[in-house]
Amino acid sequence: MNNVEKLVFAGLLYGILMSNGLAQKVYEKQEPPRELTTEQAQVAAKNYQKYCSLCHGENREGYKNDHAPSLRSKTLFESGVPHSILRPISYGRQGTAMAGYLDEVGGPMSLDEVWDLTYWLFWQSGAERIKLSENPVLGDIARGAIVYQENCTACHGVNGEGVNAPALANQSALAHNKDEFIRYTIEKGREGTPMLGYAGTLSADDIDNVTAYLRSKAKDSNVESTVLTSLPTPDQYVINPENDDPEFELADNMYVSSVDLYEAIKANKRMILLDTRVPSVWQRAHIKGAVPFPYYTDLADKVKDLPKDVQIVGYCSCPRAATEYIVKQLRELGYDKTAVLYEGIFGWMNLGYPVTSAQGELE
Repeated sequence: MNNVEKLVFAGLLYGILMSNGLAQKVYEKQEPPRELTTEQAQVAAKNYQKYCSLCHGENREGYKNDHAPSLRSKTLFESGVPHSILRPISYGRQGTAMAGYLDEVGGPMSLDEVWDLTYWLFWQSGAERIKLSENPVLGDIARGAIVYQENCTACHGVNGEGVNAPALANQSALAHNKDEFIRYTIEKGREGTPMLGYAGTLSADDIDNVTAYLRSKAKDSNVESTVLTSLPTPDQYVINPENDDPEFELADNMYVSSVDLYEAIKANKRMILLDTRVPSVWQRAHIKGAVPFPYYTDLADKVKDLPKDVQIVGYCSCPRAATEYIVKQLRELGYDKTAVLYEGIFGWMNLGYPVTSAQGELE
């Protein structure tokens, strides 16, 4: 078969796949993460053996203990670096044996060491990094539930609780992971594990449907996800506007703890909650009532919507850098009733406090 015949055959095959809804999505590649110095790589390799190998295996093969997944899969690292790898290492997976290893939640590693371990794992995998959209994957949730029950329960459990494979209904996992990360896993599978790709088995629509079904489980038992029709408007910024402000005792005149903030929320105190991350991740998981207020906001334009007599608490996932940047500017403008959530939102979730999501397209 010459090259022309190969092209014709490929076109015919693609047409057949398209007509059956089985054609795979094409993903754009992106630049790899930074390379580690020799010293950083040596420390990361040592940290892996010390902290990770007991469950994930000395050679990253996985399933040594507690159903810990393989950390050798190219599809995991091409779609999961950095945040879908960094966040579980840092903050763990609530309700599973995966603990948080970041020093700020009681773990043994600094943030720099967690970043280096994330990148070390990537380079060990031999993966090429791809770009994933921040937008939600939309699908028929009811249909997705049916497809899930037909194909996924033996390993992942009837309710996504995990049997001999990761729990897909885990709240911290759903909050950390993009919809397209979940979709990519279903489509491509995980090499070297029982997780096979469903691109040739399920239609593209059904892969979307299962993704939407799993995303629908991203809610706390007390907090439902909401349909996103528009971003909050200034008249919605203040929660519990008729009540008193909380009286926080701030550490270093700056930081409020997750414990104290949660108590204030439960007591229906009057506040403004600012989510200083990119709005696309606010959409995936945020503290209920929080306003998207990204760190790159033009404050000259936005402060007109913020009253100075209401307690303002900001948070990010750095765990504090973006919010500190905003709060310091606000204080220079006379906003004295301002505070930064010390643990950040992933520390908040690691402590078991609720988040909610907003399903829909962001403009």
